[in-house]
Amino acid sequence: MKKLLILSIMVAFVAIACSKSDSGTTTPTPGTGGTTLNCTTIDSRFTAVVFPIIQNSCGAVGCHNTGSVNGPGALTNYTQIKAAAAQIKSSVESGTMPKNGALTTAQKNAISCWVSSGGLNN
Repeated sequence: MKKLLILSIMVAFVAIACSKSDSGTTTPTPGTGGTTLNCTTIDSRFTAVVFPIIQNSCGAVGCHNTGSVNGPGALTNYTQIKAAAAQIKSSVESGTMPKNGALTTAQKNAISCWVSSGGLNN
């Protein structure tokens, strides 16, 4: 009986532990006051998704191109963008960036998920 009780407790513990989300796959949804975004369903690859958003929304308008001293400076390559990732995420989620225009919800989600997943150069 004692073994059965211990086994039941262990099974319950494993079930609870396995039901928790991986911290790298969720992030607060931008602009929603804390609801969670499931990043496993968001394409947040740097080269294919995030970099083009930043090139078109941040660098193309002259705010963060080569030689920029605005905010984190130039955002023209992976190294610069990775170094400013937390600041970019915060600015995008709060809606303060980009100054000249707006990002779609999908674009904001891609940037948030990319940063939350470690800002990989993928």
